[in-house]
Amino acid sequence: MYELEGTVKLIEDTQTFSSGFSKREFVVTSDEKYPQDVKFECTKEKIEMLDKVRSGDRVKVSFNIRGNEYKGRYYVNLQAWRIEASGGEVDGSLSDVSGEAVSPAGNLDDIEDSPF
Repeated sequence: MYELEGTVKLIEDTQTFSSGFSKREFVVTSDEKYPQDVKFECTKEKIEMLDKVRSGDRVKVSFNIRGNEYKGRYYVNLQAWRIEASGGEVDGSLSDVSGEAVSPAGNLDDIEDSPF
């Protein structure tokens, strides 16, 4: 399990593929001496966590690192499984209290030519 604290910079719309797989990506600018814009994804039922988050909110994201190979190329995805308010600026109800890690997205061959 990994964690990152920062400010939500961007929240994308949900993407749904013909296989039924859905994901939603968001970007958090880290709280570091040299801030980094880090892209995360939520899949399946975890997508709903982003309904309570807005750009500019300070959050702590708990995530897993997922790596996979697709057609000879290697990809790394950061799968968020909990989003908590950071610094008391966001309603604390946005937390996913289950704390359960999301299983990998499944077989990439099921997603039409998408490396994710």
